[in-house]
Amino acid sequence: MGDYQHSATVRTDAASLFEYLADVNRLPDYFEGMVSVESTGQYTVHTVAQVEGQRREGEAWLEIDTSSRSMRWGTEGDNQYHGELEVAEAGDGQSTVTVSLHTERADGPGVRAGLEQTLANIKRQIEGRSTNPA
Repeated sequence: MGDYQHSATVRTDAASLFEYLADVNRLPDYFEGMVSVESTGQYTVHTVAQVEGQRREGEAWLEIDTSSRSMRWGTEGDNQYHGELEVAEAGDGQSTVTVSLHTERADGPGVRAGLEQTLANIKRQIEGRSTNPA
C-alpha cells in the first residue's frame, strides 16, 4: 500500500513526447502489464491488464490535459488506485517523464518494478534504448 513515483529523462522535446504518450491506443505499448485499452466515453476506458500474474479487467477514468502535459487515471473500489503521468521540458531538447501511483492493495517491489519498466519502455520506444545500462 502507498504512493510510488519514478522519473526518467528522455531525449526528445516535451510536446512530441506527450503527444505520443497521450494517445490512448498506445498505452499498452509502454505501460507495463497493460494488455489492451479501449475508450468507452469522453473520460472512461475499458482496460485489460496482467497485474502480479493475474488478469484484471475493468472500467477506469482517464483525464488527459494537453496544456499541463499530464494524464490522470484511476479506478473505483477498495484499492483506491489512481495515478498520474507528467511530461516536462528538461532542457537541451530533452524531457522528464514522471509516473506516480497510489494503491492500497499491491506490493511495493512489484509496483516499483512496474514503474521502472514502464519508463524503460518509453525510453526504448522514443530513443531506441532502455534506462538500464547494457
